[in-house]
Amino acid sequence: MEAKGENNNSAMIKVATFIVDRRNLIFLLFAIGIIFSVVASGWVKVENDLSAYLSDDTETRQGLDLMDEEFVTYGSAKIMVTNIDFDDAKELSETLEERDDVSMLDFDNTNDHYNNFSALYSITFKYPEDDERALTALDEIKEELSGYDLYVSTTMGDQSAEIIGQEMNTVSLIVASLVLIVLLFTSQTWAEVPVLLLTFGSSALLAAGTNFFLGTISFVSNSVTIVLQLALSIDYAVIFCNRYKEEHEKLPTREADIVALSKAIPEIFSSSLTTMGGLIAMMFMQYGIGPDMAVCLIKAVLLSLLAVFTLMPGLIMLFGKAMDKTRHKNFVPDIPFVGKFNYLTRFIIPPLFLVLIVAAYITSSKCPYVYGYSTLETPVKNDIQIADEMIEETFGKDNIAALIIPRDSYETETKLLRDLEQCPEVESVTALTSTEAKDGYMLTDKLTSRQFSELMDMDYEVAKLLYAAYAVDDEEYGHILNPNDYSIPFIDLMMFLFDEVDKGYVSLDDDVMEDITDAHEKMLIARTQLEGENYSRMLVSLNLPEESEETFAFLGKMHDIAHKYYEGRVLVAGESTSQLDLKTTFARDNMVVNVVSILAVLAVLLFTFMSVGMPILLILVIQGAIWINYSFPVIQNQNVFFMGYLIVSSIQMGANIDYAIVISGRFMDLKDKMPKKDAIIETMNFAFPTIITSGSILAIAGILIGNMSSDASICGIGQALGRGTIVSIILVMLVLPQVLLLGEKIIDKTSFKVSVPLALEQKTGLIRIDGKVQGNINGHFIGEMKGVLKGDAYVTMISGKMKDEVDADENN
Repeated sequence: MEAKGENNNSAMIKVATFIVDRRNLIFLLFAIGIIFSVVASGWVKVENDLSAYLSDDTETRQGLDLMDEEFVTYGSAKIMVTNIDFDDAKELSETLEERDDVSMLDFDNTNDHYNNFSALYSITFKYPEDDERALTALDEIKEELSGYDLYVSTTMGDQSAEIIGQEMNTVSLIVASLVLIVLLFTSQTWAEVPVLLLTFGSSALLAAGTNFFLGTISFVSNSVTIVLQLALSIDYAVIFCNRYKEEHEKLPTREADIVALSKAIPEIFSSSLTTMGGLIAMMFMQYGIGPDMAVCLIKAVLLSLLAVFTLMPGLIMLFGKAMDKTRHKNFVPDIPFVGKFNYLTRFIIPPLFLVLIVAAYITSSKCPYVYGYSTLETPVKNDIQIADEMIEETFGKDNIAALIIPRDSYETETKLLRDLEQCPEVESVTALTSTEAKDGYMLTDKLTSRQFSELMDMDYEVAKLLYAAYAVDDEEYGHILNPNDYSIPFIDLMMFLFDEVDKGYVSLDDDVMEDITDAHEKMLIARTQLEGENYSRMLVSLNLPEESEETFAFLGKMHDIAHKYYEGRVLVAGESTSQLDLKTTFARDNMVVNVVSILAVLAVLLFTFMSVGMPILLILVIQGAIWINYSFPVIQNQNVFFMGYLIVSSIQMGANIDYAIVISGRFMDLKDKMPKKDAIIETMNFAFPTIITSGSILAIAGILIGNMSSDASICGIGQALGRGTIVSIILVMLVLPQVLLLGEKIIDKTSFKVSVPLALEQKTGLIRIDGKVQGNINGHFIGEMKGVLKGDAYVTMISGKMKDEVDADENN
């Protein structure tokens, strides 16, 4: 093989030869890796709470961490029963309240719990929300009420994650089917399709299984990575396959495989750098979803490269004969009319494009970003969303903010409580100081021994003894000798009484003991939820939307009110605080992602084209596509989840610019070899199959995710990715060529490529010259030359090769 003989010393040829000839070993290693990945994919831990990815310096993160340390959150659920009259609803509430696993049940005849022939039961279980027994109890209640029209809303369990997983499995299957159709349409031989699918399928399984090594990943990454991996990486396999078919026109299967791989490795790796450059930008986000998704996607891209560079050459050897036998005509047509249109409009389109992107920039800057789900709509809704919406329509939506304050006296907490209740933005406040114990007394009210004995129907002498024992046990009251001279918070005394009874120091009548036990259980749940070792918690119900400037302003007001009474650390946690933190984080992340993605892609393009002008023009086109993409929500008056913008803009900059590189690279190769019109027509014919294959897959994947996911963040990513890819394809096909035609002189003048002579040779006789030369060949000659010279040559080889040629006459 001539190519082999000439390139045997090439390191890339040696690497390619090793990979092709050791294909059975590579098959074995991939098989082991795939088996492991199939098993390990079930070990991957998935985080379903977006607030878990807030940075440690945000108030929400600090508040959630402090609440985990200080308080216990018990399992709870809202259960709405429709088409029921009040008497039946009341009877049902009493039945539910008698359950051993139910700690508290709120139901009354107010509009908060009974409205429009619907009953709403707010249930608190005896177990923490992460205790499986709470979920079991809820399942039993749902089974018990299965005969009613039932809607259940709860934060317990991973039902949402399971639903999202099922949705994305469906999306993946549909995308895979559509990819098969696209590959069949764009293929030149039927047998190349299984090669491509096996290559991608292997890398996808490896990507899913190796997530295990990342520890915990977000549900967003877990849901969309496999689909985006397919869309982002399938063109690597297509590029290698096309390169092989090109080499196979003149070389046998093995040799063509080796040569194609040696050429494809640097070509494909360079192509992947722009994609990874855009993804790397997400790693600089403060919001942890960005780094989480960036790591998952970059790992997926690298594994796709690994599969293309190591597994696919062996698969080509395996399917090589079948590929030769199943050739068919090319279904992808040439598109000379596009190239002609581009040439004819080269002076019209670029100025219009400049006007368009300026307008798009101004419009997209007004994009209505939101930071929570409350104002977002999805094309499909799952059962959980339907239940939440039904409950919200009938009984309204709760907006609860947890106010965390240093633990102090109950008197100070009561003052704060009264100030908050006077605010028109506050509907109610739940705290120990606002929780009724019995007959109008609050849990924290101080009672004398006589008041306590009357309230609990206890013998007064027993009550005095109890107070005396409490005084001896508590140093605060130890100096008081007369029990009638002091009062004790009701909750403290009840806890003390229960401990004394439990230790056998005090004995009570059965009826009193039953009341004490029941009261102690409820008080213990209330205290562990609202009072910790160092901090107390107040649950403030707001009549404000979760996300609005008025809501954000009142969060600051809550801080001001609390600081009137507390000098220590005060935190507010809740959906509204989380969204305020995300809004603050977005301002910084938006700037960082845009700057880093542009710089990363710029660096790759500078290295690729050795010109300052070319990267600027390409980035301008793709950045214009991003601005146009995010002008649509403004025009349609649709809210956009901020996270979708950060992720999609990074992917769009990193991945869609590959389409621009294909066109630009081909045009720059052809522009000096033929007339500009012919060069642009040939360029568009060449680039169309690659762009339509990769672009249609990415667009289809995005559109399906956007229309089949019930999660607002995933849905937003899909919609923007699908729309943005279509906009990018249109711009690189119908705008970029005109920009290149007008800007080629700028590109050339800003080039810093240095032509380094590859060889300075002197030969006499019969010489084969194939390449671009400069020097003396029986006279001065500059240009491209291919053929055999008989004479003298003293030349600099700019590109190509020169060697002695054997004279045919001499051989004869």
